[in-house]
Amino acid sequence: MRLPGWRFPGWRFPGCRRPRPTRRRPYPAATSMTAMSTRADSHDLRHHGDAEVRDGAAGLIDLAVNVRTGTPPDWLRARIADSLTGLAAYPDGRAARAAVAARHGLPVERVLLTAGAAEAFVLLARALPARRPVVVHPQFTEPEAALRDAGHAVRRVLLGAGDGFRLDPEAVPDDADLVVLGNPTNPTSVLHPAEVIAKLARPGRTLVVDEAFMDAVPGEPEALAGRVDVPGLVVLRSLTKTWGLAGLRIGYVLAEPGTVAALERTQPLWPVSTPALAAAEACMSPAALAEAEQAACRIAVERAHLLAGLAEFEEVRAVEAAEGPFVLIRVKRADAVRARLRTLGFAARRGDTFPGLDRDWLRLAVRDRATTNRFLQALDQALTAIG
Repeated sequence: MRLPGWRFPGWRFPGCRRPRPTRRRPYPAATSMTAMSTRADSHDLRHHGDAEVRDGAAGLIDLAVNVRTGTPPDWLRARIADSLTGLAAYPDGRAARAAVAARHGLPVERVLLTAGAAEAFVLLARALPARRPVVVHPQFTEPEAALRDAGHAVRRVLLGAGDGFRLDPEAVPDDADLVVLGNPTNPTSVLHPAEVIAKLARPGRTLVVDEAFMDAVPGEPEALAGRVDVPGLVVLRSLTKTWGLAGLRIGYVLAEPGTVAALERTQPLWPVSTPALAAAEACMSPAALAEAEQAACRIAVERAHLLAGLAEFEEVRAVEAAEGPFVLIRVKRADAVRARLRTLGFAARRGDTFPGLDRDWLRLAVRDRATTNRFLQALDQALTAIG
């Protein structure tokens, strides 16, 4: 139960610091990390947060999808609109590819533009000759789904709540020739140290790191994008989340030239549209990168505010190491809590579709302070109603 006289305190956090709530409650005992079999299970790998806000969800405040609110900004909308005059011509990705390469200090041969990060997972599954792929979970489920669709037998390594969902490189089987993980990881929001991830690299292994949310971390301190000293490294980035371009589909791959060439041969012709290419080029500008950094700082402050509010609930345990634009929480009867929240105007992301999680988990997108305060009030009502 909540403490007597509970109310959400309106704390403020200055600047871009990342304060944390002082109250900490341990998770129940849980398996830390273990390799799992290749058999299919009950997890719906094709379920995504947008399903929570589609049919019959009019008027709901969206905490299920991790796209930043208020996006795309007006200047980016204008750049995309301007590109429409060139729709009669086939897309030419050279300028956008060069802009991405310059942003990361890489030659263009190490860059491949894709129709969102999701396309990149499909390309990797189809183009690379992996025989023993491993996916580190809980994480975004499309990599495993794409591998399975391509006929691969996928093994899993599960990160445990008891360890704060932290990565131990020793838990990954030595014979894995393809390893996939996210950083910061969706849905746990845990940011793994770059050097810990780099320990997974070895000759004959492709190491895929999904950095779709890295630009939402101030300073990107653990980014591997731009690194050329890690053998077999493939980094995926998306412009969907920070810039609100889920409907446009734009992302990119950073990898060794040979890997980029193999993936490119698997792509259909002209896979990225002219408006998406215009958006990619625009989002690589110094002004855009500065805006993204400012947004990341605001997210850090608002996330701390959300975590502080969640810490007031005895029924709720949050992954307090969160560094992304979302927070993972554990609460008994989470499915009932989620249903009650919908009646109160809020859509939350169910967690049981992620391997390694069960029906007691929910993912919450970080929103502005006013929205968070309203959500915490709704959560209070939901928990009281279900008992």
